[in-house]
Amino acid sequence: MNPMESPPPRRRRDKLFIIAEILEIAREGTLKTQIMYKANLSFAQLKEYLSLLTELNLLEKNLIDEKTYYKTTKKGLKFLESYKEILDLIKNTKNSVKKLPISWIKNLH
Repeated sequence: MNPMESPPPRRRRDKLFIIAEILEIAREGTLKTQIMYKANLSFAQLKEYLSLLTELNLLEKNLIDEKTYYKTTKKGLKFLESYKEILDLIKNTKNSVKKLPISWIKNLH
């Protein structure tokens, strides 16, 4: 599953999915308004996630021409890689894994 793919309609996105989506959007560096629109977040949600991700050193802030850009760090790229590996592992074994939370299984397409 690609974190940039939208989950099926009417399903809530889990926090890890949103984090992966933000990190993917900011891979090359971007403004926070672009992250907000592309990830379909409210401004309040955006502030919360940007604060968390910069604290965890998954995103870095850079001031360029008086504008703040957010870019995924090496640690953030490692998170994305691990996230995708875990989703692939679960997807490939979903028929044999019976005790996963239903919400995880439903997001595996």
